[in-house]
Amino acid sequence: QVQLVESGGGLVQAGGSLRLSCAASGRTSSSYTMSWFRQAPGKEREFVGAITWSGGSSSTFLADSVKGRFTISRDNAKNTVNLQMNSLKQEDTAVYSCAATARYRTAYYDLPASYSSWGQGAQVTVSS
Repeated sequence: QVQLVESGGGLVQAGGSLRLSCAASGRTSSSYTMSWFRQAPGKEREFVGAITWSGGSSSTFLADSVKGRFTISRDNAKNTVNLQMNSLKQEDTAVYSCAATARYRTAYYDLPASYSSWGQGAQVTVSS
């Protein structure tokens, strides 16, 4: 099992930027998928983005609602996955959670059930 710790949430004005980081520790694997989900009050958990890798192969996926504004990347040296969020909107307000699974996934990466480890969540609030 891997442990995940998110950081970087906070309050920002609409149009601003934030970067979330998810640091992984514990059991590691050469194949991995790490993702971000978010959940706003009264709404279901929503997929935001994923990065998957195995050996020299790596792919990223983003939800349509954040394409062009968010990017997801990996820092190998720090065992960290980052979610850079630009041009933030009020509708981006949510608790953002990091998830991980020791599998290379190019399908079903947008399903919470695909992940075995979860972080505690980080609040992102976008004000008008």
